[in-house]
Formats: sequence, structure tokens, C-alpha cells
Amino acid sequence: MKRLLYAFIIFLLCLSGGCKKETAPGKKPAAQKTPPAAVTEEKAPSQVVKVEYEAYQYEAKGKRDPFLSLVAKETQKPLRKNGAGPFESYEVEEMQLLAIAWDKNKFYALIMMPDKKTYTITEGMALGLQGGKVHKITKDAVHIREYVKDYRGEIKPRDSILKLHKGEE
Repeated sequence: MKRLLYAFIIFLLCLSGGCKKETAPGKKPAAQKTPPAAVTEEKAPSQVVKVEYEAYQYEAKGKRDPFLSLVAKETQKPLRKNGAGPFESYEVEEMQLLAIAWDKNKFYALIMMPDKKTYTITEGMALGLQGGKVHKITKDAVHIREYVKDYRGEIKPRDSILKLHKGEE
């Protein structure tokens, strides 16, 4: 019974100790703090203090945009080479594969350029602005290997495939 009475008294003391709204000595409540800019000194009424604010203007000239990616892709298309044929005048992605034919020895592909002209190509021919070559022609696709610069400036192979039927992916 004494244990129960002691536990009840301790419980009441804990409850009454948590309800106090006094702060620790030497500390002010957070709501009563005054910012240092709001503190003013009283001066004689004859003195007028003028405060001049310096206006800051940001000059973006010569600085990079912080919201753009540091690794940006080069959007500039390679220029057409002098003396290049019609095969090296357009990107590989702009060409359209129309038909594929073959005989006993090799395959032939009929492609249409963006200027609506058609040409017949075979394996080993140069194709595209990046100096690509027709790597392989199969019954339903043309495989083209180009050598392009990556984001580090290293030259790496990039394989493109022109499919006869674009729905088959």
C-alpha cells in the first residue's frame, strides 16, 4: 500500500513540474528576443540620421548559368565536307530504309534521303556526317557504325540500325 501511495505522489509531482511556464534563469523565451536591427539608441531630437543603402546589381556576363548541366551535349552538327557525296550530307537518323535486295554474293539496300532522292547502298560504303560506314546489311536491317566524340572528347563507336519495318522493335 505504501508503494502505491509513493508512486501516486511521484506521479503528481511529475505532472505539476511539467505544467510550469517559468523559464530557466538567465534565458529569455524565444518570442521575446529582439533582432539587433530593431534596437535603436535614443538621440537628441535635433540630430537626424540618414542611412544610405547600397544597391547590389548582379552581372551575369562572363559567368555560367548555375541551373545548366555541367555535362552538356554538343548540339552543333558537323559541317558538310567539301567534295562529299550525297551519302555524307545527312545524319544517319534522317535517312529512311525503303527496301533490301540480295543476290548470291551480297545485299543491297535502297535508302531515301531527306531531299526525297533514293540511292542504292552496299556494305562498306561511307554514310552519314560522322564518317560512318555500312557495317552489315541483313534481310530486314542496315547496321551502320560511326565514330563520334563522347562528352570527354574521346572517339567511340556508335552503331545505328535502319530497320525495314519500324514497327518491329
